[in-house]
Amino acid sequence: MATASARHILVSTEAKCNELKAAIENGADFGQVARENSSCPSSRDGGNLGTFGRGQMVREFDEVVFSAPVNVVQGPVKTQFGYHLLEVTSRKD
Repeated sequence: MATASARHILVSTEAKCNELKAAIENGADFGQVARENSSCPSSRDGGNLGTFGRGQMVREFDEVVFSAPVNVVQGPVKTQFGYHLLEVTSRKD
């Protein structure tokens, strides 16, 4: 079974998501940005979601995690929870 490890940042607006993505692309630390901005409980651990299998996350999230390049920030990705920035940190097919 395919598994992936990822971290994410969850915010309520697409504008905030784009703002944070720009900050990360300009050198801000993903983990620090997650700790300071993400509304997900994973923010305490820099947005780290650990390892999970295909189908364990909401569909929109799953599609990105199992197709995006590793170590490249993706997003905004809209789900019922809000807007996410995602970074796949590892993946095994």
